[in-house]
Amino acid sequence: MPSTEENVRFLLKLRLNCRQFRQFQLMIASALKKPHPLQRLIERKFMCVTLLRSRNATTKFLYCLTHLLLCVSFDYMKSAAAEPSPAVNAINSFGIDLLHKVAKPDANVLLSPYSIQSALAMAYAGADGTTHDEMAKVLHYPKDEAELHRSFAALRKALDAAIQRSAAESEQLKKYGPANDPITLTVANRLFGQNGYDFRPPFLALVKDSYDAPFEPVDFINGSAAATKEINQWVEEQTRKRICNLIPDGALNHLTRLVLVNAIYLKAATKPGLFHVNGGKGAEVPMMKQRAEFLYGKGDGFSLLKLPYNDYQLVFLIILPDKMDGLGSIETRLSPSMNVDSVKLERCDVTLRMPKFKIEPPMIALGHTLQTLGMKSAFDKPPGSANFERIAPRRPNDYLALSELYHKTFLNLDEEGTEAAAATALVAIAMGIHEPPKQVEVNVDHPFLFAIRHEPTGALLFLGHVTVPR
Repeated sequence: MPSTEENVRFLLKLRLNCRQFRQFQLMIASALKKPHPLQRLIERKFMCVTLLRSRNATTKFLYCLTHLLLCVSFDYMKSAAAEPSPAVNAINSFGIDLLHKVAKPDANVLLSPYSIQSALAMAYAGADGTTHDEMAKVLHYPKDEAELHRSFAALRKALDAAIQRSAAESEQLKKYGPANDPITLTVANRLFGQNGYDFRPPFLALVKDSYDAPFEPVDFINGSAAATKEINQWVEEQTRKRICNLIPDGALNHLTRLVLVNAIYLKAATKPGLFHVNGGKGAEVPMMKQRAEFLYGKGDGFSLLKLPYNDYQLVFLIILPDKMDGLGSIETRLSPSMNVDSVKLERCDVTLRMPKFKIEPPMIALGHTLQTLGMKSAFDKPPGSANFERIAPRRPNDYLALSELYHKTFLNLDEEGTEAAAATALVAIAMGIHEPPKQVEVNVDHPFLFAIRHEPTGALLFLGHVTVPR
């Protein structure tokens, strides 16, 4: 990050018009999550000074003061990334674990670490004994469970607030000229449980309060096919029909007692070029070109680029290996921060060329993957070991265990922006047992990593890699 001194020197050279300053001021407000106490005063005086074309000491003072507020926002965002919350640490760390397990070097991959962890965290709220301990270890949960649930609730509220700010800022910017449409981000949780089953009220209250997951009674015993249809229709609605048929036919039956579902949807506001498919021979694919100021830096064997969406709360991260075939090596060295903490980022005048791509992989069942990572008893391995006593009373011939975790994702990136969606369903069954920026060219013409990250918290909403743009 640029130092305070560098920012002030940069500020003294600024000559912003009213619209540019308004964008600048809104960026500060977004980064700080709330208006700065001096923000309103600065805005009034800056507008007056700018309109009068004054070049006196007051102008320079206001320039400096405004940019110092930007420094505060940089400090805030840096400290947030340096000290991630328990929820963010769990989301990012487990997301990278899963990427290592499910990614194939010759295929595109897309996961939503946030969606998967949201579903698993709700199940964890009802786990006990060995099941509880195994889940905590595999999922990177802290010892303080109450703090974990509080941090998931805080993250959900931060995402909600980001969308509200995006809508408000879009309306404000329209007063000064054309503005981008606000970001659309929908995050929804729901519990579909067997009507009349003995679910514990404290569990239902916890997931409702911390995860905003209301309870929806259904009849798996007498109508599992109808219940499957109802759950899939709910997911389709939440993801604007981007995620269809999350739960396959026959996956639910008369033994199913509970399905925990998370759905997330994001929408934020070409010339052909060569892309080296799988790091090998070049192939013609649709490419996009853009020139703008972005945060850019060089790491050990890779370049990192941050593309902010219009409200500065969400960013599209690109990690481009230096070598054509360097994707696997970079993935093995990923940190929970996506290596951002190891790279010195600078404001650069970037000419970016990258492929348009759409990723819509088939639904993946993650139950076996979770078991290989060490989460065995949750899936009742060995038989009789599953313990979700805090969801419902555990009886010798009637107790809950996880049967499968279904995850499905979608992402489309083109000149108009990004559209992404994901859904996760966890099934439990009953068991019988600046300065003028330097110019940089970034040519994304070979396999690369990407992530969509909530910048104030560092949480990874989506994570994947592209080897074959389509």
